[in-house]
Amino acid sequence: MSEIPDTLAAAAAALRAGTVSSVELTVASIERADRFDEQLGTYLCRADDAALQAAKQADAELEAGHDRGPLHGIPVGVKDIVATADLPTTAQSLVLDPRWGERDDAVVVARLRAAGAVITGKTTTMEFAIGLPDPTKPFPIPRNPWASDRWAGGSSSGTANGVAAGMFWAGIGTDTGGSIRMPSALCGITGLKPTFGRVPKSGVVPLSWSFDHVGPMARTARDCALMLDVIAGHDRSDPLSADVGTDPYAATLDGSVAGLRIGVLRHHHVDAPFVDPSAIAAFEAALAALAAGGAQVEEIDVPAWDILNEACLPIFMSEALTYHRQTLAERWEDYGSYTRQMVASALFYTAVDHVQAQRVRHFVAKEVDRIFEDFDVIATPTAGAGAPLVANLDFVGALTLPVFTAPWNALGLPTISTPCGFTSDGLPVGLQLAGRRFAESTVLRAADGYQSLTDWHTRRPPLA
Repeated sequence: MSEIPDTLAAAAAALRAGTVSSVELTVASIERADRFDEQLGTYLCRADDAALQAAKQADAELEAGHDRGPLHGIPVGVKDIVATADLPTTAQSLVLDPRWGERDDAVVVARLRAAGAVITGKTTTMEFAIGLPDPTKPFPIPRNPWASDRWAGGSSSGTANGVAAGMFWAGIGTDTGGSIRMPSALCGITGLKPTFGRVPKSGVVPLSWSFDHVGPMARTARDCALMLDVIAGHDRSDPLSADVGTDPYAATLDGSVAGLRIGVLRHHHVDAPFVDPSAIAAFEAALAALAAGGAQVEEIDVPAWDILNEACLPIFMSEALTYHRQTLAERWEDYGSYTRQMVASALFYTAVDHVQAQRVRHFVAKEVDRIFEDFDVIATPTAGAGAPLVANLDFVGALTLPVFTAPWNALGLPTISTPCGFTSDGLPVGLQLAGRRFAESTVLRAADGYQSLTDWHTRRPPLA
């Protein structure tokens, strides 16, 4: 077998150079899953035979000169809250009506197939993309490829650890409070939450209608840009889909941060409870690398940022309860314990809480828009510590993991996590970069430029 490139961009180039085939990529993907899926809990459902058939078709089309673009022939994983016509969609739950998944592909999956991507299977999540793994339910517990006694993060868990472990070259995740960026950071890969409405959500099980985002996860910012080129854009099937133009995301990357104005939102994060000093040291080193690369790096402050962080829960948990209220009442025991407790907690919020939270949301949004008049991106840590032990995964353990992602969901702004180093325990951490509404090109440019200055994104877990 030919040497297998480990980034999407390199694999796409090798396919066109004829040094590797889609079948070879797909066989390698299947072999990696055979070796590591049971250990890592990456898949809920694999599609090996269908993937091999799609790979053979891709090879035949490419040989005949029918090139659908960089994703043509590339194995891709899909989170199991995203509908696929040929595979079940369960939201990793005993509760979701099987008839929900008996539908055509979600818009993002249809776009991937049209681009020639090879769908390898449905990846693990937290139940309905919320809560924590519940060992009493018949689902895999996703583990971290850097240390299998650690969690992969959630809720796009299997997409993150599958990319990190080399089971596929990119994947689809969703992000309501950090579910793309947090597992990307904890597993040492890159994950992009696009602007709210940039990628259609039709065919995706909802969690919180005003916080939910769909986005790409891959090794590098360039790989995420190649994915976004395919999945972004308006679709009238989603009433929240933004009818605005898209950019040629990958084509605009130049590997440079020179001239970028980066605001650092520091004190809400570096002094937060439970942060690991070695994770913050990695963040500070990332800022120094950006400055050395020619970026203008300056500390900023956002009024009421900590209040916005608290205001996220009343909004998105109330929206989640709206979706689940009837089935919670009817099938309480069928839900995982953490999922039902988190969703039902919204019963304690009042209408006043919800209105006040929305007021904070709109106030901070205006303040951040004002800051973006002077800065291109805002930098924070993605999380202030590495992945927690699976054995410690309860509400206390989860609450002590300092994750700094949710406010960007409330604001709906494009935000990426890129690997930026390791803790003293050898666990990956991420740098988070956010930009103006629909400025994914700028966010991707900042992450790609940072990756040209460092090699954290090239590190691979020492899987046994």
